[in-house]
Amino acid sequence: MKQKRNSLYIFSLTLVAAIGGLLFGYDTAVISGAEKSVQAYLITSLDLGTLAHGATISSALIGCIIGGLISGYFASAFGRKKSLIIAAVLFFISALGSGYPEFLFFQQGEPSIALLFVFNLYRIIGGVGVGLASAITPMYIGEIAPADIRGKMVSFNQFMIIFGMLVVYFVNWGIANGQTVEWVNEIGWRYMFASEAIPAVLFGLLLFLVPETPRYLAFKREDTKAMHVLAKINGAEQAKTILQEIKQTLNVTQEPTMSAKLLSFGKLVIVIGIMLSVFQQFVGINVALYYAPRIFESMGAAKDASMLQTIVMGLVNVVFTVIAIFTVDKWGRKPLLITGSIGMAIGMFGVAGLAFANIIGISTLIFIIVYTASFMMSWGPICWVLIAEIFPNKIRGQAVAVAVAAQWAANYFISSTYPMMMEYSGGLTYGFYGVMSILSAVFIWKWVPETKGKTLEYMDNFWINKTKGQKKAS
Repeated sequence: MKQKRNSLYIFSLTLVAAIGGLLFGYDTAVISGAEKSVQAYLITSLDLGTLAHGATISSALIGCIIGGLISGYFASAFGRKKSLIIAAVLFFISALGSGYPEFLFFQQGEPSIALLFVFNLYRIIGGVGVGLASAITPMYIGEIAPADIRGKMVSFNQFMIIFGMLVVYFVNWGIANGQTVEWVNEIGWRYMFASEAIPAVLFGLLLFLVPETPRYLAFKREDTKAMHVLAKINGAEQAKTILQEIKQTLNVTQEPTMSAKLLSFGKLVIVIGIMLSVFQQFVGINVALYYAPRIFESMGAAKDASMLQTIVMGLVNVVFTVIAIFTVDKWGRKPLLITGSIGMAIGMFGVAGLAFANIIGISTLIFIIVYTASFMMSWGPICWVLIAEIFPNKIRGQAVAVAVAAQWAANYFISSTYPMMMEYSGGLTYGFYGVMSILSAVFIWKWVPETKGKTLEYMDNFWINKTKGQKKAS
């Protein structure tokens, strides 16, 4: 009797790994509620300007770049599972350290340049965790999920990222609700950061219950373990075929180290991976996420109202991410991305036009929701899907690391320059993001291959043939 696929087991593994996505979202969005308090405590009190403010709010992104860069080495040297455990530890340290940076060396209530440095250091540590999780979580899910549901499973990681953001919006609002601004600036922001320690501990403990991915096990020549995991996922009969295909693409007669050269499948696949990452950030999504309460306050909302509007936006994000989950394996990656790019352009050009006309109100909120909804049903999850599946097996760890590092570098540039850009012209700032949305659609249409329903091993052959074709043409 033919053994059936174990869907519950696949989803269980995906759910545990995707807690890394939840922490990714939690860590990057927790700053939205604490941002003004951190500014009051560590920037304004030290008489520092907007450049220092932008750099402090975006400091975690430096760690994200570092985490992205080292993720390839960690994924190859320690495995996908152990690397995620390391990320969980970093999340925990950052949560407690960011909430109480005075620990050991400083007096509470006495801000200084040294304390600002330590605070940023803890945020950078958390950023390294985010960088690791952002690269390795979709890699883990992509390597355990069957081809016909891989898009849905990897997209679930984006759902957890957005869910983590929504959770922290509620946490931040719950901490600040009914409290004075003075209390939030003195104590409340600390609770916001420290609350991340709870999901970090849960993530670390649950990771001990999941296996390493079969592709990494095959990479390390642990075929018996790889076969066991594959059989549990796909059934024993199908597992034999899959393991054989994996071994062929890995060419395991060679030493299973990082000997595979990054450009061994040509430059195009690496360039596409980098450009996917850059466009995902240059369309401006993280500006909306990091500075959401401040954006709504600039529209005339009070402190509590701006937090509530941020929660409303978070709910919209969750709904449209669910739409992506249920359509990515039916419609394909390219149609969703192009549709999303058009929607983002409409939203950003709408906000830009209203800014130029000096109109602030519900219409601005509507265009922001159009923009974020379009992103969440397309570039939010689908970019991660493509990064997880577009690279060949032999270079996946290294290639994903390069793409993710590029993504966080672009994120840091966009987020840290936003305050200065807004001081110059809000209309031009949002107009720039609109132009990037249009260019992202052209890029997908012209350059990115469709990966719907393709096995990871198929992509090896695709890029080999592509490279051969380019050599013949030249």
